Amino acid sequence: MIDSLLNHFGDILPFILIGFGAQMIDGALGMAYGVISSTLLLALGLPPSKASASVHAAETFTTGVSAISHIAHRNVDWRLFARLIIPGVLGGVAGAYLLSNIDGTLIKPFVQLYLTAIGVYLIWRGFHFPPQARDPKWVTPLGLAGGFMDATGGGGWGPVVTSNLLIQGSSPRHTIGTVNTVEFFLTLSISITFLLHLGWETFTTYTIGLLIGGVVAAPFGAMLARHVAPRVLFVAVGTILTLTSLFGVAKWLGYIG
Repeated sequence: MIDSLLNHFGDILPFILIGFGAQMIDGALGMAYGVISSTLLLALGLPPSKASASVHAAETFTTGVSAISHIAHRNVDWRLFARLIIPGVLGGVAGAYLLSNIDGTLIKPFVQLYLTAIGVYLIWRGFHFPPQARDPKWVTPLGLAGGFMDATGGGGWGPVVTSNLLIQGSSPRHTIGTVNTVEFFLTLSISITFLLHLGWETFTTYTIGLLIGGVVAAPFGAMLARHVAPRVLFVAVGTILTLTSLFGVAKWLGYIG
């Protein structure tokens, strides 16, 4: 088995690097693992369904560890958790079902445009501070939309839900802890939906590479969070996502060969 893994190491190395880089940023920001991984997988030419399925399978493990950690540190607002989990899971399952039953080439440009919008939003978010703390009002529709966009885009739960809750005035500490804890159940539900509709063959090289890279990078991401200002990371992530996604859109339109 070890010999087989070594023989295929060259094949999974790009995905290990993608998982490592995405988790480094996610560990520092509390978001963007799925969006960055999906963006780069799509740029490599993978169909949207396989990219999203692979990202969510790997992310199930990383979010599970994250959820346990946040619960242990009392970072979870259980009232907010209860308001997010049902609409989030429903939206994720609906998005995964849709992506599993349509031609990937039809939705790919829309996914790229969505990721571009997320990138632009993150850049904007980097230049704005959170408002004064208060209870968020728009939670259920936000969870539904965030789950759906996360499944169809291969990522987006963190950037969409966390950022919008912060804009509404939710406590940063409890927002990140709660959203990350809900994300475990979201990614698990999405992965099961993809498994039922696409089969085990969907979770192959990409999943293994993303999982290895994400697990290895986890402690380094936390270290990065202590030394780099969140504003700088928001702008950097948004720039990377915007440029990468626009490249995919330009390629689809035929401007790039």
